[in-house]
Amino acid sequence: MSATHPVATPLTEPIAPAGRPTLPLPLRHLLNLSIYWLGINVIWSGLGNLIYQERLRAEWGEALAPTYLALLITAPLFIAILIQPTVATVSDYTTSRWGRRKPYIFIGTLLDMVFLWALAESNAFVGILAFVLLLQLSSNFAQGPFQGYVPDLVPARQVGLASGLMGVMIIGGQMIGLGIAALGLAILGDQRLQPGTAEAAEIVRQAFFLPTLALGVIELVTMLLLVLTIDEGRVAPSRGGRSWRQIALGAWGTDILRQRSYVWMLVSRLFFLMAPALLTGLGPFYLAQTLGFHLHSDRIMPTVVIGVVFGGVTGLSAIPAARFSDRIGRKRIIYGAIALGMVGMAGVALAPSFALTVLALIPVGISAGSFLAVDWALITDIIPKATAGRYMGISNAATAIAGPLGLGIGSLIVSSLVLFGLPPELRELPTPPGELSTWYEAAPRVAMAVTLIFFAISAWALRHVDERRRED
Repeated sequence: MSATHPVATPLTEPIAPAGRPTLPLPLRHLLNLSIYWLGINVIWSGLGNLIYQERLRAEWGEALAPTYLALLITAPLFIAILIQPTVATVSDYTTSRWGRRKPYIFIGTLLDMVFLWALAESNAFVGILAFVLLLQLSSNFAQGPFQGYVPDLVPARQVGLASGLMGVMIIGGQMIGLGIAALGLAILGDQRLQPGTAEAAEIVRQAFFLPTLALGVIELVTMLLLVLTIDEGRVAPSRGGRSWRQIALGAWGTDILRQRSYVWMLVSRLFFLMAPALLTGLGPFYLAQTLGFHLHSDRIMPTVVIGVVFGGVTGLSAIPAARFSDRIGRKRIIYGAIALGMVGMAGVALAPSFALTVLALIPVGISAGSFLAVDWALITDIIPKATAGRYMGISNAATAIAGPLGLGIGSLIVSSLVLFGLPPELRELPTPPGELSTWYEAAPRVAMAVTLIFFAISAWALRHVDERRRED
């Protein structure tokens, strides 16, 4: 049976379970569909690009912090892989007064607020890890169903625009999240802390307490804007007598392997997104170790400049790339994004100064913005539409894996090279004393260079994708 909603921006035509709308949506509807992307990315940008690093540096020092960062980032992987596609598939068949997707988005966001508060209160690494795992659980509970909105509600001719708006919201969320997290650096100011001590860990925890809570408040606002303004339109397909357990397990049916272009697209997406995740996640180490911004106050302005330049270029690239892909094809734009990404990351790895690093970030930003928008449009084109939640949930699981995997690989490289470059008698100390070793300074550069391999694999996988649109 169809869902009804007391507050909505109704579509102008009915949507059958196996169909998709054909009449264009107003721009405000497309913006409403995209706004929650901003809230999601505010949280994970603020945490993953700054807060994790600063808190781990305070507790474990610069030599060991990347190793613990790799554990903190990679440990929740299995949750994203399991929860997001499963809940998304269940939402495909859900019938409620709110619709198919909204109950999961609402509940998941409220739980995000609770776990962010607990994370902000935690001091020891074990507590931080535990609440990061719970935050991944609640966040993916909401994200999985949310992925189905564009295939559900957007007509084929507006998919490029909708995907471009999604890219803008993602980048906007990342910039806002990084900006809010940087308030913690401003609170710490010129304090000289001794990393690896309980005192340092507590001071840094207090500095980032309110910024961490602020990330959740923004996500809550975007969730309310979404659930109060969107009419989900499409009715749920019949379960065909299957139990909810069978529906949930069906997310992992091997029939999905028959969608070969979709599977290859997931591989390409995974390896491409590993590169910007490594770049942003290791940014604080790159600034401190390679470019010499050692004090918290020294890193405030470079962090803001990088966020504005990289985020601004990425956001400005998304919509033009998506619209242009409507004319010349999605794959051509993605190949161009891969080439630009390789040029930019090579520049970041080799840049001798902060100014040249910022210059190298411009092609990386164009690459990221173009890929985010066009890749999403391509996946939307080639999946079956009736169970879009399942396919989009699995594709976003690839996104969720990409960040931790890329950052995890980069973090292990940095830790290994730093420890390799230190004499044995100094490896147990929280911070390398005296003159910094060559390996200490070069380690983040090596990690940045590894992203060239990620881009090459992404291009290879993209060759196997058939970009012709598939309708139900």
